[in-house]
Parts: sequence; structure tokens; C-alpha cells
Amino acid sequence: MPDNSPPTGLVHALLLDGFGGSCPYEWSQVASWTADQGCLWLHFDFEDEDAQRWLREESGLNDIAYSSLTNSETRPRALNRGNNLLLTLRGINLNPGEDPDDMVSLRIWTDGTHLISTRRRNLTSTTDVLDELASGNGPKNTVELLVIWTERITARMTDTIEGFENRVLTIEERLLNAESAGIRIELATLRKQIISVRRYLSPQREAMNRLVAESLSWLDDLNRLRLREINDRLIRHIEDMDEVRDRAVLAQEELSSRIAEQMNARSYLFTVAAVIFLPLGFLTGLMGINVGGMPGINNDYAFWIVVLLCALAGIGLTLIFKMRRWF
Repeated sequence: MPDNSPPTGLVHALLLDGFGGSCPYEWSQVASWTADQGCLWLHFDFEDEDAQRWLREESGLNDIAYSSLTNSETRPRALNRGNNLLLTLRGINLNPGEDPDDMVSLRIWTDGTHLISTRRRNLTSTTDVLDELASGNGPKNTVELLVIWTERITARMTDTIEGFENRVLTIEERLLNAESAGIRIELATLRKQIISVRRYLSPQREAMNRLVAESLSWLDDLNRLRLREINDRLIRHIEDMDEVRDRAVLAQEELSSRIAEQMNARSYLFTVAAVIFLPLGFLTGLMGINVGGMPGINNDYAFWIVVLLCALAGIGLTLIFKMRRWF
């Protein structure tokens, strides 16, 4: 591959113009880029071998940074070395046909002047940032790019979490209306999704806390405050998910209790019916033995007399149980 050809895994190379816009940056000029030209943003698909080779051999990153940018399994975290920052985040999967709880990972390295990021799947928050840059209302420098990108990742969680709240509210209303069909599966699915999303949001909160506290010279107080506000919103999302999870548990308990009550009521009716027909079964069994001396053998009305006695006995037992309020 010629030296001036971009890696096949390059998603985009953009140079921020410092006024909220950006323009594509020629790959042949990446090696000669300097900070006074503006913020350089390189975004890669880390599963591409050509991109991995460039990150490993030509990017100038150390082994720790390279490993963080290309590791397929990672949890949210923030790590600084000197004045460099490694940040791993997770965003809601809003790609068509995908499950929201199958969260998309994003890996970022920056030294405050340029930024290198990697991903495996598309993240809608990245598209949001690119749209803002295309309209001229995007980040002006590396710090704003980092802050706005983080803010979009957190903001994109709102609709999904509100969707969780609406789903559990619908389930609660159905339980109040004495519906139970299909609720067990819906509750199980909802709880699984909440657990999957929260699994990454908790360490992401810790990563954001550490990012705010890091001693990076290029991260000024104003942007630290913006990051703190973003983290506060993330914490509210986590608290909302905890509430939805608790409500789902209560709904599950209510559903189990209702099913148990229905089973007990049916078992009780079966027991009452068995008790009523127990003496009738004894009487008919006694009359059905084939031995000499059975009364009524030669009486044409004996069968109907037995039927009448059984009916009277059944009615009498039913009235007795009713008077005792056994059912």
C-alpha cells in the first residue's frame, strides 16, 4: 500500500476550523500535521487490520494506548499518562434492528491538540457531532470535541430510559386491570435490558468522575464544569433505571402473587368439590358391590331412589359448606 493511501479502516479524517466547522484532511498530510493548523480528528474501525497496523506502527502511540484503542472487550474507564488521556465510553445502540442494551463502545485518545478514536459499530452520537460540524455549529477545538461528544452520548440515553419507564408503567396498568397474559415475558425482557445497560453505566459514571478530576493542562475549568453536569445527568439516568428496575421487581412479585392466588382459589374449589362427592362416591360404590342381599335388586324404582338420595346428599353438603362459608 502506498504511504499516502489511507488505511482501509479509516472512517474519517477531519480538521476542525476553529469556528464550529470542519473539512476533510488529506491523509498524505497527516504525518506533517502540526497543532497550529487546528484540531485533527482521526476516526478508525479498530477491527480493520490496516487500521491496526497504522495505529501500532505509525501513529506514535505507546503500547498501552494502542491496546486500549483496539481491544474488543473493554469497560468504560478514564486513564491519563502525562498530558494524554485515554477514555473508553459506551453508548446506547440505536442502529436499526439492534437491541438498545447491546451498547456500542467508543475509544478515545487525545493529547489536547489532536484526537484519535476507534469504534467497531456506528454510534449515533458520533453522527450527531458530525452533523453539527457540517452545519458549522460543532466543536471548535479538541476539548470541545471531547465534551460535546460525551454530552451527545449521554443525551442519546434519555429516550431509551424513558422507554423503559413507559414500558413498566404499561405493565403496571395491565396488572391493575387484572391482565396477566404475556406480562411475565415482558418483565423478564425489560429487567434483562436494564441490567445490561446499567452494567456499563455504573463504571461510566466512575470514568466521568475520574475525567473531571484528572490534572490535564488542556482541560480548563469551564469544560470541567460542563463534564460535571454531563456526569450529573448520567447519574440521574442511573437513578431512573434503578427506579424502573425496582418497579419491575414489584410488578413481578405482584404477578407471582396473583398467579398464586388464582392457583389457590382453583385448588380450593377442587377440594370442596372432592369433599362433596366423597360421600356420594362411597354410597354409589357401596351400592355397586355384586353380593347377595343387595336391597332393591328386584325393585324397578331402586335406581332412581339412589339417584335422588345422592342428589339430596350433594345439595345438603353444598348448603352446609355455604352456611359455614367454606366457599
